[in-house]
Amino acid sequence: MEKQEQVVFIHGGETFDSYEDYLGYLRECEFDPEKAGEKGWKDSLEERLGEDFEVIAPTMPCKFNARYEEWRIWFNKVVPFLKNGVILIGHSLGGIFLAKYLSENDFPRKISATYLIAAPYDAEDSEYSLADFALPESLKNFHQQGREIFIFHSEDDPVVPFQDSEKYLRAMPGAEKANFKNREHFSQEEFPELVESIKRTAERETPCVNH
Repeated sequence: MEKQEQVVFIHGGETFDSYEDYLGYLRECEFDPEKAGEKGWKDSLEERLGEDFEVIAPTMPCKFNARYEEWRIWFNKVVPFLKNGVILIGHSLGGIFLAKYLSENDFPRKISATYLIAAPYDAEDSEYSLADFALPESLKNFHQQGREIFIFHSEDDPVVPFQDSEKYLRAMPGAEKANFKNREHFSQEEFPELVESIKRTAERETPCVNH
C-alpha cells in the first residue's frame, strides 16, 4: 500500500568563500573515529514516524564544500518524485538552502509544512561563511508557499547563533518557533518534538472520511 505522507529531509554541510578556505578547514578539522559511525535522529526519522510516512533524504553534492547551484540542480531532480502535501525539513545549511530555494523558485507541489532546524539566516554573528547560500533580500515567496513554517533552534547552539531564528521570525511573521535550551546543534539520537509536530501537521492535512 502506498504511504500517505511524504517527508523530504535536506542535511547540513559546510560552505566556503574560496577553495583555499576549504583546504584550511580540512587541515584544521580533526577526525573523530567515534563520531564517524554515529547515528542520529535523521537516520531513524522514518521509523519513528511510522508506516504511513515516506522519508526522502537525498545526499546533496559535496557537503564538505557545498555550492548552492549544485544543490539546486540536484534538488530539482528530486522534485518530480514528490506529491502534493509534502513536508520539507532542512537542518543547518539544509535549512537555509530550503529558505533560499523557495524564495527564488515557485515550487510545483503543494507544501504542507516547512521545518527549519538550526538554520543560519546570515553570517553577521558567525565565524562561518554562507558563500552563495546567502538569502535574497525578501523571503516573501518562501513565506507564501512554505505553508506552515516552523523554526526550531536551541539557545546553546555552538554553530548557528540563536538570534538567527529571531531574524527568520522577523522576515516571516506568522512562522511558529520552538525554542530549546540544551540541544546545541541538534545532533542527538532522538527528536521526539519534531516527530510529534510532523504527525500533527499530517493529521491537519488529512481529509476526514465519513463511514
